Amino acid sequence: MKIAIFDVDSKIPNLALMKISAWHKSLGDDVEHYMPLLRDTYDIIYASRLFNFSDDSMLSDERMIIGGTGWDIKKTLPPHIEDLVPDYSIYRYPHNIGFTMRGCRLKCSFCVVPDKEGKPYGVSTMEEIWTQRDSDFVVLLDNDFFGNPDWGSRIEEIKELELKVNFSQGLNIRNLKEDQAEALAKVNFRTLSGKSKQVNFAWDDPRHEKLIHKGIKTCIEAGIKPYQMGFYVLIGYHSTPEEDLHRVEVLRDYGCQPFVMPYSKDDPYQSRFARWVNHKAIFKTVAWKDYK
Repeated sequence: MKIAIFDVDSKIPNLALMKISAWHKSLGDDVEHYMPLLRDTYDIIYASRLFNFSDDSMLSDERMIIGGTGWDIKKTLPPHIEDLVPDYSIYRYPHNIGFTMRGCRLKCSFCVVPDKEGKPYGVSTMEEIWTQRDSDFVVLLDNDFFGNPDWGSRIEEIKELELKVNFSQGLNIRNLKEDQAEALAKVNFRTLSGKSKQVNFAWDDPRHEKLIHKGIKTCIEAGIKPYQMGFYVLIGYHSTPEEDLHRVEVLRDYGCQPFVMPYSKDDPYQSRFARWVNHKAIFKTVAWKDYK
């Protein structure tokens, strides 16, 4: 059969689609990325939509099998596909991607992970994820790494295997304990590009300020430098412009690296504020009152 995979909105290679590709190739099928002009030549089209705000205008073909959090939070891969090694060649991706755990301890109202996956539980070791041995870089998709009851074992594996790790979904700094911060300081955490030493956290709710201060200080005491701490900052979701500005200024005063995530990209204020903060040269030299 001729199979197409349609990655609607992933920022990095889509793990589920790579596993689907691996399964079909094991059956002798041909797999390629979906091309609309060739849609009549495909036997099956697998599509993934991660975000419910992403364009779905092309997801109407009757041969499409559609999944992803932005389409159906309950749909999962069957075990015989979930357990496969991903087909990285379909994306020509040289590194490693995977989950050590699923679920999340938090119940953020804007997030579907607790409803989709439930409470935290372990799913893979680092060695199981690290299948492309020519690369020492692993991108972890865990939503709550330290919520995993086996987080200590995963940290030891990262150190023993001498891996560089990107915690792509950020870590929960609100509940970060001293021993966890100390363990984190001993691993080679990296940005998604792998070029810089940085670990990401989140400050989504202005009401969590005391916990954010405590978490930052805990990380500093453990040996993590402020400039090595990135923060996703959600704006436009139960926050005022004044609270948005206060959060990024607090983080800047520490020397941390805020990265603004607009809740609504259609809101001119949110888009402009994000451009100001996320353009580091401007953020460091131009005040918001002058930029806006």
